[in-house]
Amino acid sequence: MTDLTQQFEANRAHLRAVAYHMLGSHTEADDAVQEAWLRLARSDTGEVQNLRAWLTTVVARVCLDMLRSRTARREDPLRAEGPETLAGGDDAEHEVQMADSVGLALLVVLETLAPAERIAFVLHDVFDLSFEDIAPIIDRSPAAARQLASRARRRVRGAPAMPDADRGRQREVVGAFLAASRTGDFRALLAVLDPDVVLHADAAAVHASLARRVEGAPPLAPEARGADAVAAIFKGRAQAAQLAVIDGASGLVFAPGGRPYAVFEFGIKDRRIVEISLVADPDVIRRLDVHMATA
Repeated sequence: MTDLTQQFEANRAHLRAVAYHMLGSHTEADDAVQEAWLRLARSDTGEVQNLRAWLTTVVARVCLDMLRSRTARREDPLRAEGPETLAGGDDAEHEVQMADSVGLALLVVLETLAPAERIAFVLHDVFDLSFEDIAPIIDRSPAAARQLASRARRRVRGAPAMPDADRGRQREVVGAFLAASRTGDFRALLAVLDPDVVLHADAAAVHASLARRVEGAPPLAPEARGADAVAAIFKGRAQAAQLAVIDGASGLVFAPGGRPYAVFEFGIKDRRIVEISLVADPDVIRRLDVHMATA
């Protein structure tokens, strides 16, 4: 047995636990772990310092793809498999303990979550990964990953996805940002932005801004920090943006003809915007749940 195989086998139980929490099926969990092994065998891991973390990330991405595939096919969620479905074998006792620790009730609730919510919640609340590590797995910023996990946590605890009061305050803040941006009111923008606000723009958004420089659009960097810098970027802009609900939270969308081309996700704290994520990658946008907000 090679050293790489030994390291993988040493992490197999952990990887199966991660996959089972996400998928609720021992069969699919085994498939996800097997796919992780195949990817490991095909990869150059010479520079990987933490193989356990690397494998956890790979399994999480495999599970996310599997969950999204279920949604795309509009399948009924898989019935959560408890200990009674386990076959015998060397790992049978471990699997019984794993199923008991997850709890069938929790698995049933997890099945109601959107794929990205489920991944963010499981990785953070169950396996203690940081949102900085979770963010690239689900194609979100750390703040957006935190929001997804928070919404999932409320669902798990039996609360509504977002209290109406919180939803209303969130929409007010985003609406105020949009109005100030459209009118070019720099002072109003500063009023709604946290002094340490961070703007993240994906590669597609950065490229699109460069293409529009001849029209006077400000160039975007992958990251901008501080209220003054972010307000300067949006002052007099966002004329065609519209209020939207994105993965259950208030945001903005640029959608000429009804097709989203760019999405703005917001991290909000104490009625101030602390983070803005500008997403223009069509593959990422297709995976978002986007609804135009009603008046």
